[in-house]
Amino acid sequence: MATTAVRAAPKKGIRLSWSDPRLRNIVWQFLVVGGVAYVVWYLASNTAQNLATRNIATGFGFLGREAGLPIGESLLAYEPTNTYARALLIGVLNTLKVALAGCVLATIFGTLLGIARLSRNWLMARLASAYVEVARDLPLLLQLLFWYAIFSNMPGPRQALNPIDGVFFSNRGFMVPLLNWQPAHSVAFWLFLAGAVATWLYAKRATVVQMATGNRPKVWPVGLGLMLGLPVLAWLVMGAPFTLDRPVLRGFNFQGGGVLTPEFMALLIGLVTYTAAFIAEIVRSGILAVSTGQGEAAGALGLSRGQTLRLIVLPQALRVIIPPMTSQYLNVTKNSSLAVAIGYQDIVSIANTTLNQTGQAIEGIAIIMAVYLTISLSISLFMNWYNARIALRER
Repeated sequence: MATTAVRAAPKKGIRLSWSDPRLRNIVWQFLVVGGVAYVVWYLASNTAQNLATRNIATGFGFLGREAGLPIGESLLAYEPTNTYARALLIGVLNTLKVALAGCVLATIFGTLLGIARLSRNWLMARLASAYVEVARDLPLLLQLLFWYAIFSNMPGPRQALNPIDGVFFSNRGFMVPLLNWQPAHSVAFWLFLAGAVATWLYAKRATVVQMATGNRPKVWPVGLGLMLGLPVLAWLVMGAPFTLDRPVLRGFNFQGGGVLTPEFMALLIGLVTYTAAFIAEIVRSGILAVSTGQGEAAGALGLSRGQTLRLIVLPQALRVIIPPMTSQYLNVTKNSSLAVAIGYQDIVSIANTTLNQTGQAIEGIAIIMAVYLTISLSISLFMNWYNARIALRER
């Protein structure tokens, strides 16, 4: 039996009448875009006119000039004779350092708190609940000042606490020994990264084999050999160097080793303890969103409570946890700007000093906005990608 092709409905053109919704949409969009463009043009021209009237130079040429400002904590080598561009780069790295560490530690601490709130142990559940309520109700700035007061009032270097050989606590910070990095360590590190990638690829291959045959090859022996065996073997072949650079008191301060300054520790601990309280509630709600039948079925299969939580409940709860968790990671990054209150030299602190010295206020604020916008968008893109990856897909 022959079938006749279905003809598509003819497209209607836009009528020059206000009753046509498509015409109204175009007109309103044109007016809104035009209005926004006019406001931007007016603000820009008015700002340029005011700057010219006051003979204030504009542009980013100041970035190439000598900064002359001291920075006490930096991941890269820095001297006051370096340029403003390098000083601002140090500020960006300091911001990233505390933001990344804060996100990781707040996630771990908040997850443990959220699980503790659902514990069958009455005391543990009540203590976790009390902590969450208190930490969320106290302003973050107050908590930062509290931690900074504790660390800045530690004993001086000559009376520093020495709980472990080579480890010192003082009002100059937390001093620890550091490994003297050698070429053998670099080779071992890159072999570890290569082994991690190879293990991940082997795990994906094992999943394909499991789907095809029902038997999954063991991944952990291969991973152990690639990620631990090869790096250790290379380290041994290259002489197995292992010497520590220990902090030593010389004069009025410690020399050598690594140091975590009081400002960095106060900022990091304040951000972690504050944000973890909110993450705990997100984790708790995500776990409660999983049907109780899932836990009962896992118990009927003989899984322990810990195995049920790790293998059954948390993987399903992630679909509820990830979207609001993105907001908390953004809050950690943006709240790190409060570092200026306790003297930690992040991008806000260094940019403020820069604009005070150069008078380039607009450029300084623009740099701060660009840095936080870039970091926030990067976090959002990554979390959205991960959220889409773990989302349920219909077959």
